[in-house]
Amino acid sequence: MENQMIHCKINGIPVEVPAGSTILDAAKVAKVEIPTLCYLKDINCIGACRICVVEATGARGLVAACTHPVSEGMEVQTNTPKVRKSRKTTLELLLSNHNKKCLSCERAENCELQKLCTAYGVDEDKFQHEEMTKEIDDSSAYLVRDNNKCINCGRCTAVCKKVQGIAVIGSIQRGFNAHVGCAFDTPLAENPCVGCGQCAVVCPVGALTIKSSEQAVWDAIADEKKKVVFFTAPSVRAQLGEAFGMPVGTNVEGKMVNAIRRLGADEVFNMDVTADLTIVEEANELIERIQNGGTLPMFTSCCPGWVKFCEHYYPEFLPHLSSCKSPQQMFGAVIKSYYAQKNNIDPKDLFVVSVIPCTAKKFEVTREEQFRDGLEDVDVALTTRELGRMIKRAGIVFTDLEDEKFDDPFEIASGAGTIFGATGGVMEAALRTAAVKLDGECKAIEFKEVRGTEGIKEATYKVGGMDVKVAVASGLANARTIVDGIISGEKDYNFVEIMACPGGCINGGGQPVVSDSVRNYVDLKTERAKALYDADSANTLRKSHESPVMKLLYDEYFEKPGSHKAHELLHTTYVKRGK
Repeated sequence: MENQMIHCKINGIPVEVPAGSTILDAAKVAKVEIPTLCYLKDINCIGACRICVVEATGARGLVAACTHPVSEGMEVQTNTPKVRKSRKTTLELLLSNHNKKCLSCERAENCELQKLCTAYGVDEDKFQHEEMTKEIDDSSAYLVRDNNKCINCGRCTAVCKKVQGIAVIGSIQRGFNAHVGCAFDTPLAENPCVGCGQCAVVCPVGALTIKSSEQAVWDAIADEKKKVVFFTAPSVRAQLGEAFGMPVGTNVEGKMVNAIRRLGADEVFNMDVTADLTIVEEANELIERIQNGGTLPMFTSCCPGWVKFCEHYYPEFLPHLSSCKSPQQMFGAVIKSYYAQKNNIDPKDLFVVSVIPCTAKKFEVTREEQFRDGLEDVDVALTTRELGRMIKRAGIVFTDLEDEKFDDPFEIASGAGTIFGATGGVMEAALRTAAVKLDGECKAIEFKEVRGTEGIKEATYKVGGMDVKVAVASGLANARTIVDGIISGEKDYNFVEIMACPGGCINGGGQPVVSDSVRNYVDLKTERAKALYDADSANTLRKSHESPVMKLLYDEYFEKPGSHKAHELLHTTYVKRGK
């Protein structure tokens, strides 16, 4: 019955939960934590790992709490000797087929398997070990797969298929030979993976990790001939603190700048500046397309995961992509042209490091169509996780740092640049500027219809005497829905923003790993996005084109949006890729 409530007991604690709730749901209400490994809320609920088993009245044996529904009057015990023994044995069996080099594993100290093994006092050598001979796949620019550490939980394959709609990885073979990989066990780099890194975000162990660029950065810092320039993406300020135990959504911009300086960076700049630059160029491109009969709808191009997805799966839509480079690539281009000339530096002597929430950015820096005179715009894309590790290894006590400001001339940016990190933020920022360019003013500062963490958002705004229809999607399965709707003729838009990661960059593949107890029950996307919108609201500059840095760049170098020099340095082309 609709709205029916079920009464049950968890370890003797009475709880009331909606009909259809699982034992795991009821335990959460009772404030009882049941351990899980394969469970991923709303994505993977298959009861395969058997770590969440409990005793329940009416059941003949132990049942999986993540899948077993509660019934009226049910009594559940989550911590009996039988339950503890079962969980311990299961963990010991997992360890028999797991590479236990924990001290050299990236996930040491935040590994879900390690945490449970410690809690249940397992004997790691109880069962005979299998020889670890599975080949490590490090073929891509962004991920490393080590199936010697995989526990076959199915979380990575579930997120790739259900959330991203790609299914480039899956379970191969059966029994003891079962493992996760690409079709025919081909390397990841030879498959239409988009590099979003969501599989690495949800992996509970060290089977999927980010390919590290940390040593290259340490080497550059130690090289007296190199001038090392860092710049940080909008969302990093809202997530880096999590790597140091700070609450989700804490804005640590000032501490972040201080920490990067202490690592040895010569300059620390604000990538929000080129988020503003992207908006100015993108809004100009959108207006030109609308007024001159250009290809519509225009899609945003700041997310490299989405761009690569389009290149692989919808190459016929490449003319719809904005030709604007991403803020990361624009910043690199500005540093190695305008900044280098202004400071009489040979671009070859610059080592440019972006700090980003995204694993796909590691692929983006390798795109040869964006090289200029044989030089890449950005030398290294460093994820938030990698920066956190570097800060710890340098012995910097992050939480005790004083706030410091970014360096001139790339310090000041608008709030519109800051909200780039949240889904809908690019759209809202573009509307703030495009409305002014078309109408001569923009009374609305906040376009709240495109805010929020929903997978798909649609709105229509009256701009320049015309109805501008917009859509926002995050998560590539939602991107498919948008694009397929356009193909079928069911949908008609002027402008579409797409982010590969659910919730946008705030939930990128390179963000700090959080425990399952947080991931499954805290709305990470909303909490992280709030920090960005709060920073936007507190900023006296709310529109990208109003930033004094934009005036500086155009007056001294680019002349005007869409100029020849702007196209030479700030715009790009795309590549049709096979499936």
